[in-house]
Amino acid sequence: MLTQRLATGLALLLGATGAHAEVPLADFARHTQYSSVKISPDGDYIAADTVVDNRRSIAIINLSDMKLTRIIPRMDEVVWFTWVGKQRLMYKVGEAIGGLEQPVSNGELYFVNADGTRNDILFGYRAGKDSVGSNIKSVTPERASGYLIDDLRDDDKNILIYVREWKSTAEPVPPVVYKFDTSDGSKKKLFVSPLRLTQGFLADHAGNVNFAYGVDINNHTQVMYRGKGEDEWVNVFDGSSAAGSAIPLAYDRDNKTVYWSCQPEGKVGGLCTWSSEDRTLKPIWSAKDVEMAALIKDFDDTTVVGVRAYPGRSAVGVINKKTPMIEAMTALMQQFPGETVEVTSVSKDGKRAIVLVHSDVNPGEFFLFDRESKKLSSLLKRVDKIKPEQMASMEPIKLKSRDGLELNGYLTRPLGQEQGKNLPLVVLVHGGPFDVRDYWGYDAEVQMLASRGYAVLQVNFRGSGGYGDRFVRAGYKQWGGVMQDDVTDATKWAIEQGIADPKRICIYGGSYGGYAALMGAVREPDLYRCAIGNAGVYDLRLMLSRGDIQDSAYGENYLKRTMGEDVAELAAKSPITQLDKIKANLMLIVGGQDKRVPPVHGESVHNALEQRGVKHEWLYQRTEAHGFYDEKNVEDMYTRMLAFLEANIGAASKAAP
Repeated sequence: MLTQRLATGLALLLGATGAHAEVPLADFARHTQYSSVKISPDGDYIAADTVVDNRRSIAIINLSDMKLTRIIPRMDEVVWFTWVGKQRLMYKVGEAIGGLEQPVSNGELYFVNADGTRNDILFGYRAGKDSVGSNIKSVTPERASGYLIDDLRDDDKNILIYVREWKSTAEPVPPVVYKFDTSDGSKKKLFVSPLRLTQGFLADHAGNVNFAYGVDINNHTQVMYRGKGEDEWVNVFDGSSAAGSAIPLAYDRDNKTVYWSCQPEGKVGGLCTWSSEDRTLKPIWSAKDVEMAALIKDFDDTTVVGVRAYPGRSAVGVINKKTPMIEAMTALMQQFPGETVEVTSVSKDGKRAIVLVHSDVNPGEFFLFDRESKKLSSLLKRVDKIKPEQMASMEPIKLKSRDGLELNGYLTRPLGQEQGKNLPLVVLVHGGPFDVRDYWGYDAEVQMLASRGYAVLQVNFRGSGGYGDRFVRAGYKQWGGVMQDDVTDATKWAIEQGIADPKRICIYGGSYGGYAALMGAVREPDLYRCAIGNAGVYDLRLMLSRGDIQDSAYGENYLKRTMGEDVAELAAKSPITQLDKIKANLMLIVGGQDKRVPPVHGESVHNALEQRGVKHEWLYQRTEAHGFYDEKNVEDMYTRMLAFLEANIGAASKAAP
């Protein structure tokens, strides 16, 4: 009966779609329709973010009668939400600032009841300004951003937040922790963080904020601890003297044991326990090749039963096999073989849960799981236009770099050519570059390329995240050095395996990936037929003076530590100074509002090529920033990219004399 009612109610959100012989580019360019679905603590409602009129809002469904309530901000888009009470929802919005297409979170905290009433801004610079809901007048506007620490599951009225003031100072201001009333926005100050560069806090199940963690000015992890009733904060982990890094993640059900991410000796990643009595990290799970990606908790949402990691595909490391969650996940994984199964939210009594199933070919589908009946009811598809049977499989790969370092990555061959050889290849380099990595899973850009006949190669070069602190730091000051060698070695591996046609290879990436694309063309002029740089860094000298990273002392030190500060050396590693070495045909994609990598990077290369009379593709969108966001602009970008690829490494290139 519930399944029938769900199907009827959700028809308001979902539209019927048919299969296409060739997936339209517009479908790959679409925003994710439902990126998150969460069940209320009382289990009576589900909330989902949904796109309405090209703007993201929230849909709340009463499971008893399938009544739908939409929460639509007046001018902005919802960028995040979570339940903070039995029937009270907290959400954040993003504004289109300064002509940008992509909304930017403004740090405001909104709250609304499940039935749509009492929809108020209770914190932020517009709070109390008669903008939405019941317009609570007692709330005072604050030029600051609020962040959730803990929803206090046993307190239906209050939550814990921390607040960062908007200060135009080079030195960061320590955030302040508050107990916050979700009904009227009143708050009680608890303490100022002991760390200037705080990245987060951890509270126990009684609501005591005992941990603050972050980094020092040199990016070394710092963890401070203060027990209940204690006055002084104590440093319990100092990354400047300890190997690797460690972060407190969660208290166990006993409210004494604390689970930390850690890096046990001889291992890349691990999960450790810690207690205030002995204050020693004790490994209970570890892996030699990959860090953990997330904790898995039981249906009580407190007992840790496993971890999730991505050595290649998604993998589950079991800590406690004889628990309801592991038993349920085992059954669900058998029902969805080859896919990733995640329980993303649970009602407070543990009887109902939201399950997300996704894979390399499946963007994701949300289900409602009833523990008593053990039934799954389909809810929403993340991207309803995408059909898994039309997508190409992503295969994990391993290879050795020229200096013997093991590298991991992914290879996607076009549908129907899973064993194909001598294929046109796009080497797709991820951005970051540090502490960022490619994962096994649905990637619209990868699938877009594969759908048009291109194999796609991704490699997690040194500097990438997920493979331990040592692997990340091995990439420091290696822009254009061994990080680039890793990409080159992966490309040559694809040729040696017979996968890639050596005469039809293009390198493409965004941000650092854009840098690597052009630098690959500089260093390997005969390897790549073409290169596409999207929001790329083309003059490393400018990174020290232009952009938003160096606005703080921490950001400035970060750039110097990871890139170096010798101007002559940076110039020698920059594509802008070596354009004459490039034989590959180039395409440059630039957003006019990019603050991270200002458009001058792309404009300088464009102008230099113009002066040399070198033909190239130039795509400039005035309102876009660091990566295109508007669906029409993304579709246009894909159209232009595919025409460029077709001319250089597609069928048209083979026909050319």
